[in-house]
Amino acid sequence: MSTAPAYSEDKGGSAGPGEPEYGHDPASGGIFSSDYKRHDDLKEMLDTNKDSLKLEAMKRIVAMIARGKNASDLFPAVVKNVACKNIEVKKLVYVYLVRYAEEQQDLALLSISTFQRGLKDPNQLIRASALRVLSSIRVPIIVPIMMLAIKEAASDMSPYVRKTAAHAIPKLYSLDSDQKDQLIEVIEKLLADKTTLVAGSVVMAFEEVCPERIDLIHKNYRKLCNLLIDVEEWGQVVIISMLTRYARTQFLSPTQNESLLEDNPEKAFYGSEEDEAKGPGSEEAATAALPARKPYVMDPDHRLLLRNTKPLLQSRSAAVVMAVAQLYFHLAPKAEVGVIAKALVRLLRSHSEVQYVVLQNVATMSIKRRGMFEPYLKSFYIRSTDPTQIKILKLEVLTNLANETNIPTVLREFQTYIRSMDKDFVAATIQAIGRCATNIGRVRDTCLNGLVQLLSNRDELVVAESVVVIKKLLQMQPAQHGEIIKHLAKLTDNIQVPMARASILWLIGEYCEHVPKIAPDVLRKMAKSFTAEEDIVKLQIINLAAKLYLTNSKQTKLLTQYVLSLAKYDQNYDIRDRARFTRQLIVPSEQGGALSRHAKKLFLAPKPAPILESSFKDRDHFQLGSLSHLLNAKATGYQELPDWPEEAPDPSVRNVEVPEWTKCSNREKRKEKEKPFYSDSEGESGPTESADSEPESESESESKSSSESGSGEASSESDNEDEEEEKGGSESEQSEEEGEKKKTKKKKVPEGHREGSSSEGSDSSSGSSESEVTSESEEEQVEPASWRKKTPPSRKSAPVAKEMSLLDLEDVTPPSVQPVSPPMVVSTSLAADLEGLSLTDSSLVPSLLSPVSSIGRQELLHRVAGEGLAVDYAFSRQPFSADPHMVSVHIYFSNNSETPIKGLHVGTPKLPAGISIQEFPEIESLAPGESTTTVLGINFCDSTQAANFQLCTQTRQFYVSIQPPVGELMAPVFMSENEFKKEQGKLTGMNEITEKLTLPDACRSDHVVVQKVTATANLGRVPCGTSDEYRFAGRTLTSGSLVLLTLDARGTGAAQLTVNSEKMVIGTMLVKDVIQALTQ
Repeated sequence: MSTAPAYSEDKGGSAGPGEPEYGHDPASGGIFSSDYKRHDDLKEMLDTNKDSLKLEAMKRIVAMIARGKNASDLFPAVVKNVACKNIEVKKLVYVYLVRYAEEQQDLALLSISTFQRGLKDPNQLIRASALRVLSSIRVPIIVPIMMLAIKEAASDMSPYVRKTAAHAIPKLYSLDSDQKDQLIEVIEKLLADKTTLVAGSVVMAFEEVCPERIDLIHKNYRKLCNLLIDVEEWGQVVIISMLTRYARTQFLSPTQNESLLEDNPEKAFYGSEEDEAKGPGSEEAATAALPARKPYVMDPDHRLLLRNTKPLLQSRSAAVVMAVAQLYFHLAPKAEVGVIAKALVRLLRSHSEVQYVVLQNVATMSIKRRGMFEPYLKSFYIRSTDPTQIKILKLEVLTNLANETNIPTVLREFQTYIRSMDKDFVAATIQAIGRCATNIGRVRDTCLNGLVQLLSNRDELVVAESVVVIKKLLQMQPAQHGEIIKHLAKLTDNIQVPMARASILWLIGEYCEHVPKIAPDVLRKMAKSFTAEEDIVKLQIINLAAKLYLTNSKQTKLLTQYVLSLAKYDQNYDIRDRARFTRQLIVPSEQGGALSRHAKKLFLAPKPAPILESSFKDRDHFQLGSLSHLLNAKATGYQELPDWPEEAPDPSVRNVEVPEWTKCSNREKRKEKEKPFYSDSEGESGPTESADSEPESESESESKSSSESGSGEASSESDNEDEEEEKGGSESEQSEEEGEKKKTKKKKVPEGHREGSSSEGSDSSSGSSESEVTSESEEEQVEPASWRKKTPPSRKSAPVAKEMSLLDLEDVTPPSVQPVSPPMVVSTSLAADLEGLSLTDSSLVPSLLSPVSSIGRQELLHRVAGEGLAVDYAFSRQPFSADPHMVSVHIYFSNNSETPIKGLHVGTPKLPAGISIQEFPEIESLAPGESTTTVLGINFCDSTQAANFQLCTQTRQFYVSIQPPVGELMAPVFMSENEFKKEQGKLTGMNEITEKLTLPDACRSDHVVVQKVTATANLGRVPCGTSDEYRFAGRTLTSGSLVLLTLDARGTGAAQLTVNSEKMVIGTMLVKDVIQALTQ
């Protein structure tokens, strides 16, 4: 074959006579050259009638995709085989289509009927794949089809298909958020699903679409807790995160009584001698001072959550262990939180990435719950093979755990670390020693002496860091350490690190009365080398001169004047300003102001000693394990952890009534038969389940026994789902008398246990429909209560949103225009965008209207993500000079940082087929505070796909995305009324889209209608003889296809909108946009 040499060249050698045509390994890359003949070969194989050749071709294509090769040009050949009868080929075709359906939307739309047939295929994998492909086509026109497919799949017999339906829900929501109400109904239905395969996926859909609808979780709470042990790991993480938020809104804080006692532990427990001396009246006053609270009893459902998540601490997945750890930290009583320490320490044997995340969370936990990790102190000792960031985090934990008992051991470790070759690590160790000295007064002198010994170290960085830490420690008790200050003064000749020199000068100036003879000499030396010093050192020399002038003017007057004269002509304006200010302040003059009389108070005021604190001290306001906690900044999509409620919400909302049919005589007989089988296990499960209704002390002891039995018991609990429902039913029926409730629950435990597996095994399919009906009718009754439950979280969520806008400063944009959000064709806030726009020309003169875009400026790169560089963009609607087929986009750069940004340009973009970008000229430098504007040309190829590219500076690359509204893909066209009618007559049938609408009262005048239509789409007004008809015309920029829009408005408000265009997809999307603009 003629293609054989091309393949062998790719592998770097010539093909021998006995060598096969194709490479030895199909996925090795040798057979995947960019040669067009290769793809022709694959196309021929896909067009044959032999399934074996089609299968081979599809395997090669999927292998190409797996290796990152672009196979998009094979889309037409592959999509033809979607109707293939061979199951294996069909599976691979669907895998390919999921990958490329979003890029080749027009071609994918042609096969929608085949995908719809695939939804009814007998094979569950084909049904699921068809739904996955359908939800990957991101075109608003098929939203109703997707909605119907998701509803059907949610009722499918196969749990795998129902799981796929749950995955499709967030995709549809991101495409069209108006479908939220219908999607919530599907989520509610899927939440009632008893299959572990579905649970994690539907909770993820719930978190994406309607996390505020806590009322949907009430009825399914106990079921989710019991299923948790059997759900896949990804689902476990999602469910645990959601249940953490749920528990914070529905249960009381288990630490509320402890926090009251912590305020004054002596009075609460022992009563000090002073209290006894004050007499009996003082005790009454003390108890009256504490708020009157009922003794805390843990809710049984709260205990159920803690008990069922505890076995997951032994999970092989680090993410699951971390999720359970954060749940216990945020929800468990202090006495029970300790169980997570061992599991987290186990994770420290994992990869460095996992270690980094775990140590970040341990560092936060160890500040509040130090005792939890003290037994595992040696696990945080640093190995020489650890990366620097891991070493520094372990140092942080060791410093947090240091107390008077273990400080000798910790300091011995630190002493070893100082000899390390890693300079950053050594500097962090010296800072850790300083923090230990600050926190534990008993070892302050020891640490100080050790740091002074380090001053004779050969390594300059070690000496410099030691000086900075010594300076902070000396501020606590300067009078006792005059000798150390003298020793530091001698080091000024040797130390060259600017920060260390500045620290020494500050110390000598601040405590010059302790070293009256040395200080003037140090100033004399510094005056000599003043011009060669760094800026930070020069500022401290001026400080030292001013302080010595005020305390010892006889010896230092001339030196001070000399230093100030040198500083007056320095290159740095900060130093020049400081010199002028200092001269006016300390040197008396006739025009001296009132400040010069208070110079001593200003310069020699006593200064408080610095507090050395952990950088993790205030991080616990972020939920542990979250990205926001890791970054110590609120990430996009982060949900605040709600505060505990003041009063316990009604627990009856979680009760589920047992349907009547479960109490039939046949079921009783079945229970009788099964009784001997369960007689052994009743002893185990009975007390465990009854613990739900007992006080905290009993339930804690039960939880300990349950943890010993391990995951076996947890799985038996998941089998007892019907028992939980039956208990719930009895509670709701007998909620009037609490005593009776407890009795009935204790009686029903063994009965429910016997009923467990039989009800799930034999009658699960027949009972599912009836249980759904009863749960739906029950929710209607409980709805007012559930909405009442919802109001406290919603009241709290409003300030959170406000806080976010304050944190992100004034230029925050709504989430719909963020580049990271899924591509949306239509802006959901179109009406808000259109408010306030006005057109200068509202007459019917046959001229093109001035370009006005409804979108305005949008954010391309936020200044926080861009490290000071903020970038906005706007569609200017002006012709792009370099290429008339391109959309002209104005890019606005502003530098909010303190350093100039250099070399701004567009990186090499990886764009979908057909889309191209005309880059703007490189911006050489953008000074701090400066803004500039440039023009970018993008050929969107008549599609609303986003153009993804990189904005590059000399040091960084930022990934950004611009997605056009459909109205910006066209340019206005001038034509007469007759020409309009003639062209409209050519574009009928499938090229014509008609929709009826009702115009609101505010949108019935000519001016408003023209304004809203031209703001939505870049079209030109066409003159029209009748007053109640509006015509607009334009051409798509890339292909030049005509787009004709007619609005026939009646006096009553009824109207008909017609769009004629060869581009059916553009026409459909334009109709939707214009209707949305006119009706809002």
